[in-house]
Amino acid sequence: MTTKLPRDEQLRRAKRAQRARQRLANVLEVQLTLPADVAAKLAVARRAPQFVAQLDAALDRLVVRLADYPQLRDLAWNRVDEFIAAKEAFQLYERNWRLLDPHALDDRERVLIARLKTEFGHGEINA
Repeated sequence: MTTKLPRDEQLRRAKRAQRARQRLANVLEVQLTLPADVAAKLAVARRAPQFVAQLDAALDRLVVRLADYPQLRDLAWNRVDEFIAAKEAFQLYERNWRLLDPHALDDRERVLIARLKTEFGHGEINA
């Protein structure tokens, strides 16, 4: 079927439909400014079958979702972001260790603290 719409209107409608499909699929486009060599690696890596899962795992090591850790969420009560850098999470725990209730820590948060302590505190929390 042919359309009487001009080409620019056809493209505009197609792009609008694409955005609607992406919204329904809960997919966002992200624009990054990266050094050329890093961008080249990323372009190749994204073709790997498990790229999204591996990227998600790497990001989980770099950032912490506050809502997943009740004690950390309480320490970061004044933050508006959903995520914070893992190093920043460690620093929050370290600075405010006296305010934590060790008996209220769930297993997941204990594992997070142990990982952060190993990665950023050289096995210790200076509290």
